[in-house]
Amino acid sequence: METLWQVSTDKLARQPEAIMRAGNIFQLGNGYMGYRGTLDEYTAEQMVGITLAGLYDRVGQAWREPVNAPNGGFTRLWLDGERVCAVAGKVKHHRQTLQLGTAAFERHTTFVIAGKELTISSHRFLSASNPHLGVIEYRINCDQDARVRVQTGIDFAIWDLNGPHLIKLKARQHGSILTVAGVTQETGQQVVVAEGLAGLNESGQWRVVNEKSLHEIHLTLRRGETRCFHKFFAVYTDNDRVRSPLVAAIRCIRESFQLGREALCQRHQAEWRRRWEASDVRITGDPAAQQALRYSLFQLLIAAPVPGSANSIPARALSGQVYKGAIFWDTEMFMFPFFVHTQPKLAAELMRYRIQTLPGAKRKARTESTGYRGAFYAWESQETGDEACTYFNIGDPLTGRELRTYFRDKQVHISGDVAIAMWEYFRQTGDDMLLLKGGAEVILECARFYLSRVHYQPDQDRYVLLDVTGPDEYHERVHNNAFTNQVAAATLEIAGALLKHLRRHHPQTVRQLVRRLKLAPDLPLLTAVTRKFHIPRPRSQDRVIEQFDDYFRLEDVPVATVKKRKIHPHEYLGGGQGVAVPTQVIKQADVIMMLNLFKDRYSQGVKRANWEFYEPRTEHGSSLSACAYAMVAADVGKVDWAYKYFLQTAKVDLEAKYKLYVGTTFIGGSHPAANGGAWMTAVFGFGGVRTDERQISLSPRLYRRWAALEFPLRHRGQSFRMRLTHHDIAVEAAASNQRPHRLVIAGRAYRLAPGKKIIVSR
Repeated sequence: METLWQVSTDKLARQPEAIMRAGNIFQLGNGYMGYRGTLDEYTAEQMVGITLAGLYDRVGQAWREPVNAPNGGFTRLWLDGERVCAVAGKVKHHRQTLQLGTAAFERHTTFVIAGKELTISSHRFLSASNPHLGVIEYRINCDQDARVRVQTGIDFAIWDLNGPHLIKLKARQHGSILTVAGVTQETGQQVVVAEGLAGLNESGQWRVVNEKSLHEIHLTLRRGETRCFHKFFAVYTDNDRVRSPLVAAIRCIRESFQLGREALCQRHQAEWRRRWEASDVRITGDPAAQQALRYSLFQLLIAAPVPGSANSIPARALSGQVYKGAIFWDTEMFMFPFFVHTQPKLAAELMRYRIQTLPGAKRKARTESTGYRGAFYAWESQETGDEACTYFNIGDPLTGRELRTYFRDKQVHISGDVAIAMWEYFRQTGDDMLLLKGGAEVILECARFYLSRVHYQPDQDRYVLLDVTGPDEYHERVHNNAFTNQVAAATLEIAGALLKHLRRHHPQTVRQLVRRLKLAPDLPLLTAVTRKFHIPRPRSQDRVIEQFDDYFRLEDVPVATVKKRKIHPHEYLGGGQGVAVPTQVIKQADVIMMLNLFKDRYSQGVKRANWEFYEPRTEHGSSLSACAYAMVAADVGKVDWAYKYFLQTAKVDLEAKYKLYVGTTFIGGSHPAANGGAWMTAVFGFGGVRTDERQISLSPRLYRRWAALEFPLRHRGQSFRMRLTHHDIAVEAAASNQRPHRLVIAGRAYRLAPGKKIIVSR
């Protein structure tokens, strides 16, 4: 079953679009940086990118975006004076592999040059034990005697979408170590890459050629002989809170020389064994689904922030600079559940990012439109939490003009998404320290924002939210979007529950918090608005919930009909004049997203009726959509439909068939929200897992072809392993658990002691 732990291809991508997609599929990451899955000899022309987490730059009036570092993994060869390159050379055989279990990228390429066959093999990983470090093993073999020139070092001709972001780049040599250092244009942040080479004893020289700092070595290969060398590269920036990034990078390379490649590899692999033990989901009987799901989990794990960094996961992870490297609601709603149920420490890191960026959210609330109170979190958030989304951010491919969209100022559900996740961390872990260290303030300021944003309708004695945009971005500036209203109402409920918890367990803290935030005048309003908040209800005749006021008045036409109305293939369907705007065709799950997030508030009949109504009207123009339809389908017994949408979610990055443009905007890159959705569909959907403050509940709905579904789960500080089949449900509690735990299996309650296992027949 080794193939279920790897992704491989024998097809060599040569065209720019194919190279771009392959770079996404085969990427590596360790939370600090992402390295696109490109070949050793590739350059900026082939979209090589080492994207740094949490470091942003802006050039002129272009979009701010994350910084790409110089490529310390660069190597190129000449055979008997002829350049060796996979893009243009004659290739007899090629294979590249992503090893999921050990987070390593391998390539094996055989070239034919003047009748000689030269084979290049390399193995690359970004260290999981030292996030600043990359390690490469490079092997060369020829079937005949040959002269080979090797140039290996740091390529600082950097691929940027809206750069150049690093200027004043300077290459130096420090003994056997090469360095390239530069600074960002906007804030002067220093970025340093150091590189060292081990394993080649031949004399060489240091050269700087076309923005490449290189060791140049001449080898004489004998027939059938294999030569091997190791490369180490380190990246440090001013973000790393070191006295000198240059000194730190050089020290890292010297320490790597001392430890050696094998020891570094062992440490890296040990960390990845721990990660997989905590998070792997096993499907028996469906190899395609297993590989797709495991690949999805891999994508989440390589993007997870480094502990202590207070970074989060951007909407395109670390696959490049797309979407400005910004953090969206994707993180809280689609990725956070995976981490809080498998590796809570990483979930806490995601929440610390929102605590750290609270000042930016408060600035946005004060300055957006007429000004609000509290925290209005950025739709596109970068390192400070200030809004990175522009008012005009989609280009019209027909006219070339920028379209006014209302993502940044009307998608007010973002603050509620953050507050819900912050409270969910406490509910799932039982640990309130995050609340005491800023999380409580986040929740209260998000609630205060909604108190300042709602409107009171005295004739109906209710509070409403007007002029908003929900998850369905094709319909902007609508009133009472069901998802948004429900999220806002839940935020107010959470604020009330938070205050109750703090008064009971931390009375002095809550008094100080209310006084510091000047919250006392808002408390009566909090109670009143919570009680009278308008939540759209199901229609009596068919139990369908109207997505927003007057949605049912729009033209009811099939998705295919709307698409036929497009004039240009990249035309945006929403905005002011998009072809979907006057119709009931929606971009992605909206009401269905609400029914999934608040599944315990609605009956099975309501969920089924809305799924059947909205599914044929959904265009799925976002990778976030399919998993919501999959989970609700599983919930209401539509298991075949759930499986269809599960595969669509799990394979979005593995198959890389996603669209590249919305309007004139390039959106290529990985989809970590869909990756998180795949995990949720497997565990919450097919596994039927529900958790709250008291218990874990299981009501599996396995897909018919699956013989078993197995996964680990963390809940309230304790660890469990589940194995679900069509015949029984087995739950094993870790011996390290501290107390018996309450389980509800198929409606019946059990108590499971530490180190014990229970098997319940279905």
